[in-house]
Amino acid sequence: MKNRLLKRRYDKTLAFVKKHTSEKSKILDLGTENPFSLIMKNEGYDVKNTNGENLDINYSPYINTDVDYVTAFEIFEHMLAPFNILRAFKTNKLIASVPLKLWFTDAYWNENDDWDKHYHEFEKKQFNFLLEKTGWEIKDSETWTSSDWRKVGIRPILRHFTPRYYIVYCERKNVE
Repeated sequence: MKNRLLKRRYDKTLAFVKKHTSEKSKILDLGTENPFSLIMKNEGYDVKNTNGENLDINYSPYINTDVDYVTAFEIFEHMLAPFNILRAFKTNKLIASVPLKLWFTDAYWNENDDWDKHYHEFEKKQFNFLLEKTGWEIKDSETWTSSDWRKVGIRPILRHFTPRYYIVYCERKNVE
């Protein structure tokens, strides 16, 4: 893989997925097919991706899917209202990661692409609260940094020490 930071993130994400799933698990991965969903397929997982529709509006085809896990890797920050889809899932297990808000830089915002914007960059407590309010209980979580020592400046130094990614394994709460 060309980008060593991306490889590091994928390695950490895959290790977390393997820690909480069994081989040949059926997974609904939110978002179109991507390099990481291909990695999961190569590892033996049965992965189905969404089709690129706006999941704030058109998530109903994915609510009652027959899968063991829903995964959402860096997608909720691109949604205006992730609450709705999180609350609606019937699947009982979720693995999701989000970029954390960095106090020393603005949220990512691609001016040239309508979809490539971060409407949310969460603090851990905000994402935890969203999950709790939508019926999920966090069973495990990790954070990691995203640093590149080849870049010079105060922000690259801060990125070496400040967690950028947050990943959680959740199970649906028992609702009475």
